[in-house]
Amino acid sequence: MRANEPFLVRHADLIFALKTFAASILALVIALAMDLPRPYWAMATVYITSQPLAGATSSKAFFRVMGTLVGAVTTVALVPNLIDAPELLCLAIALWVGLCLYLSLLDGTPRSYVFMLAGYTVALIGFPSVSEPGAIFETAVARLEEISLGIICASLVSTIVLPRSVAPAVANRIENWVADAQRLSQVVLLRHGTNETRRGKRIKLATDIVEIDTLSTHLAYDRLTDRNAVVGLGEIRLRMLMLLPVIASLEDRLAALGEEALWRQSELRRLLEDLAEWITSDANARQPAERIRAMIARQQAVLDDSASWERIIVTSLLSRLRDLVDLSRDCRALTDVIAENRNVSTLDLDFQSEAGAAPVRHRDRGLALWSAAGAAAAILICCAFWIGTGWPDGASAPMMAAVACSFFAAQDEPARFIRSFGLWSLVAIVVVAIYLFALVPAISHLEVLVAALAPTFLFYGLLIARPATTGTGMALAANTATLLALQSTYSADFASYANSAVAFFVGVAIAELVTRIARGVGAEWIANRLVLSNWKTLAVAAERRGRGDRAVFAGLMLHRLGLLVQRIAFLSESDRRDTDSLVQLRIGINIIDLRRARYGLAASTIAVIDDMLDELAIACRKYAGDGMPAELLASVDRALARAVKDPNEKAREDALVGLVGIRRGLFPDAPAYRPRAGESVAA
Repeated sequence: MRANEPFLVRHADLIFALKTFAASILALVIALAMDLPRPYWAMATVYITSQPLAGATSSKAFFRVMGTLVGAVTTVALVPNLIDAPELLCLAIALWVGLCLYLSLLDGTPRSYVFMLAGYTVALIGFPSVSEPGAIFETAVARLEEISLGIICASLVSTIVLPRSVAPAVANRIENWVADAQRLSQVVLLRHGTNETRRGKRIKLATDIVEIDTLSTHLAYDRLTDRNAVVGLGEIRLRMLMLLPVIASLEDRLAALGEEALWRQSELRRLLEDLAEWITSDANARQPAERIRAMIARQQAVLDDSASWERIIVTSLLSRLRDLVDLSRDCRALTDVIAENRNVSTLDLDFQSEAGAAPVRHRDRGLALWSAAGAAAAILICCAFWIGTGWPDGASAPMMAAVACSFFAAQDEPARFIRSFGLWSLVAIVVVAIYLFALVPAISHLEVLVAALAPTFLFYGLLIARPATTGTGMALAANTATLLALQSTYSADFASYANSAVAFFVGVAIAELVTRIARGVGAEWIANRLVLSNWKTLAVAAERRGRGDRAVFAGLMLHRLGLLVQRIAFLSESDRRDTDSLVQLRIGINIIDLRRARYGLAASTIAVIDDMLDELAIACRKYAGDGMPAELLASVDRALARAVKDPNEKAREDALVGLVGIRRGLFPDAPAYRPRAGESVAA
């Protein structure tokens, strides 16, 4: 941290730890005053819910209440009706947890917490209640009250005491992203740096977009965020989605032209230099965007059936330069508006999406199903062990199996995270034993108890505040608060505690073992599935004939790109190259551009393009990592030959730009396009 940063920023982690501990003690004290049966659940809930940013805490809190409510209602419906058939009850709970986990993984947003909580809350309430099924309603209500109390305390303290809004964090990340994108644009336009350098910058920008998207999902629940900021951040997100593939396309077109062609075209070279200076210049010194657009327009030549491949490439380059100018100007203007908290509707934005910018996320139904099946299997194995041995404290095993499988199912290697969770839980078991049997018996006043708990829980809070140790801190804090089981009277029994701790650990161990079997595929398998999903998405884009929306497509592909970047080391060399250069994303956007251009073309041109798109869809669905068939290249060239002769000038240019992008994306090493024998088009 820099010395000149505000005190609250420099000590944000410590402030978060103090606030969270204060909220947990407040929840515990109120729960004790209300004589709730398990007041420690209110304390544990504070640590499970609290996040450094107020909006993140509020969104998690809201969804946790909803999930707990659904889980409590489901428990009341299941336990009394199936208590006489324990095997059937265990099966019903296991299937319910599996279904909720499946829905949670498919959703992938903060809202997914509702499904996850609805699932394992049934296990948390249901399994310990089988010995007293008649009191299940009171137990469920008490659990809902305890958890809701913890959530309310966490939310109130987070939003009232030195709150940290999500919006400034998102705005700062976006401002840095736009600056990085502008610098990359300058490097590309001036052809500076190595391919490896530009690759690293592209990968970083793609990763940052996904991280910013994740952070932005909490904005709607941040009471500190102004409506203008939310709208502005949504608008700039759309332009960020489009800016990255535009930059990658520019790099590709410049590579296709080569230095020799650029050296011959001095005016084009000057345009690139002026644009590179314009895009990174200070707002006060920057010349109007209209002047840059006029320079681009002067370079534009009419494309007809005598146009050379070089001329077509230049036209495609100029089209992407216009996109770059529009997007860059919009990003700069929106950044200023957000910083000044002005109304976005006052801006005259240049880039307009066709249908809006709804976030689109990748969903892997197969992976979600395997994870759900693994969770259900782990719960059933624990139940069989519990029932078969007649273990009085065995209920903790299936309960913890449900929690462990649900918490870490979204990870590439969930078994490794479950193992870590189990080891840190073991640490928490030891810490709790020291408190219960060495420290707490000598404490008779609440103030002394708070003082004794403070060092441990403040340390846990510091761990949660730091991204690298959030999981560790969460496991320690939640398990320590739960196992400590603080109540109005001291009633700890070592034998009972040891039994519960062993059952607790057995549940985590079985969850890890079953998860290793059900989800033993690892990051490489997931990365390959993502690549194949991209090709299938391209096939769908080629099969459709509507105008479509580039931003929605870009949102889905960039979300997958962010997931792929995290697993880039596990990809084959060809797939890694495609990912690095955003090839699939660029091809898809050009397909959508080509679909839009169809509406102004002659019927004969549309027929040839549609035939090519159908062949492209088939090739994408059959893609197995061995490249595209040569017949598809010939089909693309036939479409090019037909498009250059189309009578509609505007539609012809749009179609050629799209076809060039598809050809360069699918066949970057192919010789320059030349017309078939008998055509009058010059090469």
